Amino acid sequence: MSPRELPRHTWTKLALMSLFLVTGLLAGCSSTPKEPNPPTDIPDEFSVSGTRKVPDRWWTAFEDEGVNSLVDQALASNFNLKTAWTRLREARAIVERESSRLYPHLDGLIQGEISRGDSGVDERLRLGLTSDYEVDLWGRIESSVEAERYRARATLADYRTAALSLSAEVVRTWYQLVEAHNQYDLLTDQIETNQKVLSLLKTRFGSGQIRQADILRQEQLVESTREQRLATESRMQVLEHQLAVLLGKAPPEEVRYTRGDLPDLPPLPKTGLPAELVRRRPDVVSAFHGVRAADSDLAVAISNQYPRLTLTASLSTTESDSSNLFDEWARSFAGDLVAPLLDAGQREAEVGRTRAVKMQRLYEYGQTILTAFQEVEDALIQEKKQHQRIRSLEMQVRLANETYKRLKYEYFNGAGDYIDVLTALTDEQRLRRDLLSARLALLEFRIALYRALAGGFKTSREAEKDGDSAGPGGEA
Repeated sequence: MSPRELPRHTWTKLALMSLFLVTGLLAGCSSTPKEPNPPTDIPDEFSVSGTRKVPDRWWTAFEDEGVNSLVDQALASNFNLKTAWTRLREARAIVERESSRLYPHLDGLIQGEISRGDSGVDERLRLGLTSDYEVDLWGRIESSVEAERYRARATLADYRTAALSLSAEVVRTWYQLVEAHNQYDLLTDQIETNQKVLSLLKTRFGSGQIRQADILRQEQLVESTREQRLATESRMQVLEHQLAVLLGKAPPEEVRYTRGDLPDLPPLPKTGLPAELVRRRPDVVSAFHGVRAADSDLAVAISNQYPRLTLTASLSTTESDSSNLFDEWARSFAGDLVAPLLDAGQREAEVGRTRAVKMQRLYEYGQTILTAFQEVEDALIQEKKQHQRIRSLEMQVRLANETYKRLKYEYFNGAGDYIDVLTALTDEQRLRRDLLSARLALLEFRIALYRALAGGFKTSREAEKDGDSAGPGGEA
């Protein structure tokens, strides 16, 4: 039998077999790039380490129920965190969408047609099913899905980074508010002290023992202290507004809290190994998954240079009489192999672009790791030096208080100049306010250390139906 005498269905089978043969030979080529490595050396250990492990919910280390309650409210109600969560849900939906391309698609068809001509009215009804499927020869579709999976995992890490940052911001704002209240109380006491000195000066002025200028200087000190209390009162209200917004409330809605003193620091936390920090910190995890996503995007771009095989099948029936509609069926099956020939370098340029993006993500990953190490070391040295600064300020407060008492005694006994008394009093009061601020700064350095060492923690939102384990890309 000659080739021209072969039946049509035999030609179809031969064509499909040829397609599979060609694509099977080409499938030996790999388009998957190599595993990315971190572009930085990891040190063996940090400069200092404590003994107590940092809890996942790091703020509980302060053992402050008020702080715990505020952070829980913020994690449940903060709008920025809710926005980060919806971005995560969007990323997971994209994974679902891209994953569907790995499977055949089936569509149903119902078509009715009415035509009028010289012979009358012709009515036709058509029913059918069509299916198409792209054979993932080079892993292009799988690489695309993997890219979105990594992006979803990066988005989850971003969400946990946002939750970690929010918790740190709430705790920091809370203790700033506590310190502002303490400053306000201290300034109130200082105003009372300055007014007592002013009254004493006025009494002695009446007997001609002091100058009018001394009274004026003391009155200026009273007003200056009042002005500082006004500024502190303003800062208190601003911090209350900031705390309200962090909790998802509109200022000036009142935030209920119990006033107290700044707490003593818990023992220095265990810093652990830098390699453990790289695996634990959510921002580093996000940067790593960003590299993996860019790596998969590069695989997609490389795969786009190779042929694509698409299989299509259909089943349909068409009749003018609905009673005979299902009597005869038409079936078809086809395979298309499309190979790029000339594109003026478009696909090659896309490979170059995605390779450059991958290197960007790799360098960003390295920078994120270095920044994480820097944040830990910065917080450690700042806390150490702040302890020394506080001890120095405490010594200065004692010396300034003793100096003021001696100069005051000498002045009211007719020796010395009042300007010396005023300077000593001003210095002593300023140092007491500086000491309060320094204790707040010490707390903030510890918060920064916890923030730098803590890993991502699961929020209550992740335990819900669409939480961490409820969809693709759920791994951290």
